[in-house]
Amino acid sequence: MSFLVAGTSSDAGKSLITAGLCRAARRRGIDVAPFKAQNMSNNSMVVADGEIGRAQYLQAIAAGVTPSTLLNPVLLKPGSDRRSHVILRGQPAGELRAGEYATGRRLLAEAAHDAYRELAATHDLVICEGAGSPAEINLREGDYTNMGLARAFNLPVLLVGDIDRGGVLAALYGTWALLDDDDRALLAGYLINKFRGDQAVLDPGLQELTRRCGLPGFGVVPWLPGMWVDGEDALEVARWRGEGKADGGLTVAVVRMPRISNATDVDALAAEPGVQVSVTTDPAVVAAADLAVLPGSRATLHDLAWLRQRGLADAVLARAAAGRPVLGICGGFQMLARAIVDPVESGGAAPVPGLGLLPVDVRFEADKVLGRPKGQWRGIPVEGYEIHHGRTSSWPGSGAEEFLGGVRVGQTWGTMWHGALECDGFRRAWLAEVACAAGRDWVPSAAPGFAERREQMLEAVADALEEHADVERLLQLG
Repeated sequence: MSFLVAGTSSDAGKSLITAGLCRAARRRGIDVAPFKAQNMSNNSMVVADGEIGRAQYLQAIAAGVTPSTLLNPVLLKPGSDRRSHVILRGQPAGELRAGEYATGRRLLAEAAHDAYRELAATHDLVICEGAGSPAEINLREGDYTNMGLARAFNLPVLLVGDIDRGGVLAALYGTWALLDDDDRALLAGYLINKFRGDQAVLDPGLQELTRRCGLPGFGVVPWLPGMWVDGEDALEVARWRGEGKADGGLTVAVVRMPRISNATDVDALAAEPGVQVSVTTDPAVVAAADLAVLPGSRATLHDLAWLRQRGLADAVLARAAAGRPVLGICGGFQMLARAIVDPVESGGAAPVPGLGLLPVDVRFEADKVLGRPKGQWRGIPVEGYEIHHGRTSSWPGSGAEEFLGGVRVGQTWGTMWHGALECDGFRRAWLAEVACAAGRDWVPSAAPGFAERREQMLEAVADALEEHADVERLLQLG
């Protein structure tokens, strides 16, 4: 059995609804697996056989299955507005340019369909997640992740609409109206997501929608505070919100770079009580925060030039000169280096000066490093994952302290490890040192750890679906 969760738009809540349905199925003892034929995202995770989208990693946790590239066989990582790096079954497989998007995907479709067949043959239920929206009829030819996938395997389709952004009735009706007859025949119904208010006010609209298009409603899921879902869309990094900054708490400024990658690294900071995370392009905010973070980047030299143009580089340099905490992760760490040579992403063979805050040089190589390193920081166990083309080499005799695959000088820290901040003991001990350097009296609380909070979130989403949606009927769609 299988069905497809499609959305009326990007960020309609497909990923979270899919995760919640996976957890609801698991509660019933159903052998369930998530699947997304193609993911376009720079937020990815390293699993045993390669690289997949972070959302599918979370859905695998919800379903209780081992994450693998079967769950997300095609991952497109945007490197610019007109080209994406292709990850096929977890490994680099060239580039896809904008003009090829509708026509150059036959090989990708075959790989995605093969992965789906293998997954469906080994699980009782596969809950597929679409990409973007099936209303993007300009991309229908060659589509293999929305109605193309549904048609290939005769999958019923649940349409999810985000009422919080407004216009949900028009979005649902418009999606139905834009599809051709054969695609439309696969629509099984709709689900309203992120509702706030009195449903009695909404019901007449839903009744009229059902009358006009014949699609039944499967429920109205309320707005759920405190939810996150290892996001796909880099545009949604503004979802980061701290839990409030009490006196003596910490402020964290995360630089919102144009080609930001693995933005999920900061989720664990945002979930920590007494830590308030803001996403910013304002040098004044970076200068004022207790901690400034340069996250990963899919185009390190492009984003480094942007930092300089926007005055953000000067803010970071001033922080370091004053001994105020700065953290660079992967691409952000590379920007802190003395020099960068990148013939891979930017095509440049000449060294480009980095910010010069850490005694390392960086050279990009064609082969990508994928790994799940483990280690210690001051006796505290830490683990993470690596996804990068850049190799760092330290300057001899610099006296820099090793730090999670990177180096630290004073209060400037650089690491190649994504995900390290999800390790509760490390995160809290490291933040305590940052707080001391920033002159704050923040101390770790006894709040649940990051993994426990993620588990609570998945349970809360499943609970909301059980209460507000017809889960039994949904799980029988396939």
